[in-house]
Amino acid sequence: MTYAKILAVDDDPAIRTLIHRYLSQQEYQVESAGDGKTALELFNQFAPDLVVLDVNLPDTTGFQLCQEMQRNTNVFVLMLTSLADEDSKLQGFKDGADDYITKPFGLVELGARVRAILKRQRLVSNPEPEGLSVGGLNIDPLGREVTVNGELIALTALEFDLLHCLATKPGRALKRSELIQEVWDCEYVGDERVVDVHIGQIRKKLEHKNDNLPKIVTVRGVGYKLDILSSNN
Repeated sequence: MTYAKILAVDDDPAIRTLIHRYLSQQEYQVESAGDGKTALELFNQFAPDLVVLDVNLPDTTGFQLCQEMQRNTNVFVLMLTSLADEDSKLQGFKDGADDYITKPFGLVELGARVRAILKRQRLVSNPEPEGLSVGGLNIDPLGREVTVNGELIALTALEFDLLHCLATKPGRALKRSELIQEVWDCEYVGDERVVDVHIGQIRKKLEHKNDNLPKIVTVRGVGYKLDILSSNN
């Protein structure tokens, strides 16, 4: 049996050891690091499925490390930090974090968050998923690439999953809870505003590229939809 690989990054040796031991007992393959430089070296060697990532590190920030790790991979990131303010949470989500847990934390809660994240499927389950194309917007599920009039758009893994989810149901308004169930997992227990943050990031990256692109429209009191009619205007 192949067990998921987890990289734990925290500058506190006690917390790092606690996480390492606990997750190892859950039969995950675990490596750990106390700084950004070591974390990146292990990340490239170990190729983890999930990174449990502290925000405050001696040589960098977890926010920067999250962006760097996700630049060329679909790795999951669970932010772990003592920063409990709303701005820090939103910053983590903007930088691609899949979930955010604050210290002090319980190991049972950490384990539940890890299991929920790892249950997500970043690859479309259909063995031969069809590409989607609307008004200059092209989504390739196999290559996990989005292009606008041939120009590649850099999306994080979560941004791609959200856009693909909306694009497979064009014109249909989806509740935040529906998007979370499909993209994150029905067991997600974090902040629903993570959806709003990532939708905002997608809009910034796409909508200035072409006025004829379909727009992600906010449906008041419901959630969001991909308005395919806007691409025909």
